[in-house]
Amino acid sequence: MFLVHLICFSSQQKTQKNKMESKQWLNWFMLAVICPLITGAPSLMSRENKPCPTEGLSITGGSFVISNSHGVIVKYSCPEGFYPNFLTRKCRDGSWDPKTKKTAQCKNVTCPNPRVFENGEVTPYKDRYYVNDTTNYTCHSDYVFGGSPYRVCKPNGKWSGSTPICGRNSDHCPDPGIPPGTHRTGHMFNIDDKVTYGCENKLTLIGSNQRVCQEGGQWSGTEPQCYAEFTYDTPDEASQAFGSSLKMNLEFHKQQDDQEGRLVRLAQNGTLDIYIYVDASDSIEKKDFETAKEVIKSLIDTISYYQVSPNYEIRMFATEVQEIVTMRNFKTIPAEKNLEEISQRLDNFSYESKGDRSGTNICQAFKTILDSMGIERINDKNFTQTQHVIIMFTDGHANMGGNPKPKVDQIKHLIADENKLDIYIFGVGSDINMDINELVTKRGDEKHYFVLPNLNDVQETFDKMIDEDTSNQLCGIQQNVPNNKRRAFPWLAQIKVTRHPSGSNCMGSLVTPTYILTAAHCFKFGDKPEKITITLKKNKGDDLKVKQFILHSKYNVTAKKHIGIPEYYEYDVALIELEKAVKLDREIRTICIPCTKETNGALRLSDSEGTCKKHEELIMGPDLVNANFTSEMMEEGSPKYIRSITIKQRGLRDDCVEDAKKADIFKKTDKILNAKDIVTDNFLCSGGISPTTDHIACKGDSGGATYLHKHDRMIQVGVVSWGSKNKCNEEKDNILSDEDSRDYHTNLFSPQIRSFLQKYLGEEKQKGTPLKFLSK
Repeated sequence: MFLVHLICFSSQQKTQKNKMESKQWLNWFMLAVICPLITGAPSLMSRENKPCPTEGLSITGGSFVISNSHGVIVKYSCPEGFYPNFLTRKCRDGSWDPKTKKTAQCKNVTCPNPRVFENGEVTPYKDRYYVNDTTNYTCHSDYVFGGSPYRVCKPNGKWSGSTPICGRNSDHCPDPGIPPGTHRTGHMFNIDDKVTYGCENKLTLIGSNQRVCQEGGQWSGTEPQCYAEFTYDTPDEASQAFGSSLKMNLEFHKQQDDQEGRLVRLAQNGTLDIYIYVDASDSIEKKDFETAKEVIKSLIDTISYYQVSPNYEIRMFATEVQEIVTMRNFKTIPAEKNLEEISQRLDNFSYESKGDRSGTNICQAFKTILDSMGIERINDKNFTQTQHVIIMFTDGHANMGGNPKPKVDQIKHLIADENKLDIYIFGVGSDINMDINELVTKRGDEKHYFVLPNLNDVQETFDKMIDEDTSNQLCGIQQNVPNNKRRAFPWLAQIKVTRHPSGSNCMGSLVTPTYILTAAHCFKFGDKPEKITITLKKNKGDDLKVKQFILHSKYNVTAKKHIGIPEYYEYDVALIELEKAVKLDREIRTICIPCTKETNGALRLSDSEGTCKKHEELIMGPDLVNANFTSEMMEEGSPKYIRSITIKQRGLRDDCVEDAKKADIFKKTDKILNAKDIVTDNFLCSGGISPTTDHIACKGDSGGATYLHKHDRMIQVGVVSWGSKNKCNEEKDNILSDEDSRDYHTNLFSPQIRSFLQKYLGEEKQKGTPLKFLSK
């Protein structure tokens, strides 16, 4: 549609060249009215219904789009490494703003001047440094070098690496350096000495303009950076900075120990209050507003991956502030704690909900936060121990309400302990008012202000936060990435046992960095660890060495042979211990195991709510539970097929269990069989054609995870064990069940199975990253 609109635009320009000036208005009328009617494209009419001239709207080296969501606006963009000399032009009362006779053009991105470097040499010497230019740094004699000796100018207008410094290390605090593009006053670095920074012309200082040498030998505030109008943070940079800061609030308080010592700010009896505020004013495009709602849901989901249950206040603001949920209601009304309900409210909150009150009042947003915190101070006895986190998304262009800084100062005064308050602002959009950097908290090496060109980058930031975390508690995470199918099944393992005359092939699941969960019947007496091959990422060729395999102590395939059951698969579960723990990343992650503290996060349960009984209620509550298991692994490390099943429970389970007697292995027996002797409560049952038709397991699927999705997390509830009928062809396609074909899966909720897993995966035996099993 936009392409057609541009064709109409070009046609009109060509027509103007051949027409008399007296006909210009007629041409404009035809363009503004007829073209949009034909193509559905926006007309170039301002809100005052006075058209703007079409000449001079092109950009050299770039492209532009025309939007009429807030009046007619031309938005310019350039390829990576370039930026437009002005970002937008708006039609105001028949003329373009800003007014210029120059044609828009894409200019080279430059990095801030690195020649501010002191007590050393920077080479090469240039007037300007463009993308991919490099610099090298050396110190004069008697000075000690720190930082990066080699830096590259990046496409986002920043230098790679860290600020190079030549210091003497003779003062109480180390030389804080002079970042590129800045100038510094102050060369004494003892206790209470101050250094002050400013930026070169046309650059904006982000960070602390003044830093103080403190008793601990650290500088207050954060290292300043100088941003140009085209400078931005990449998702990698933002996720590392935002993630490292926010994670300190998301981790549980725990004592320092040899295994997992963490420095956290959240006190033992404290709570975490998170205020999320999103700019919904007219300066935010509708499509960006819709993305913002998804970003909030993604942020909440990201936080839910951690074992902490924060309290939330979520509001949208324009001229006025409108609530999704308030802090007081979230804390006092049980129904308000439902995160799925909050997600639904976000979906229902439309861009038009603000009505005509479409200004930008950042001051009112912070006043509302201040008022809400004031209420909590009165009602919450743990207020002084609470960690308060404010996260705001805005372009910073306030046009009413006055300066928000005094309200922010009042918030800081209300939260007496500066370490108990974090204010993060994501400056989003192509045109950001950098002054909002002054509103964020500035502490240590943390960064609280981020410049991201669009909200999709914010979404990617949160995804990368999870990608960078390798702790066990982030189990069951998967990402559906079109060009990397492995990320959708990062826990999937393929197992090959070599023996004579024939080996076996099974599937398994990574449940901790050192253990694979699979079926006991995959192994036979005499199998050796060195004959077992474990593959996680098939295309990487990184087969893993096995230390040992452990079968459930009660597994005995001949245990009931005396009553006519030639093969008995009770307790068909095994663990494979790896020689060395695997490194978790985007393509290798653990699946969640029920009745563990780690799965509380996946189910969005607090410590007090999270019990094994609650897990079973939430996961296995319905009579029919939709679940999946997988087939053999493909070259890219993902399964060839995903089998869809329904686990039959309660009244529906009886027929499923009874059909076990129809299995081929029991047809020759002359003894009367009791189906419950074959399929005990330690099994889950799927298959048949009523009330649904399921896929069935094929040879090679054994040992794989029977899993389901909860809140986009994967939770394993069973292990594929055995089936009553083999219907698979040589290709082992997705074969559907018939009336009698059933599959049985070892039930991970079984107390006997759970105790086996706890013995080896819990803190009793495993030293590195044990799972924390729930006691009830």
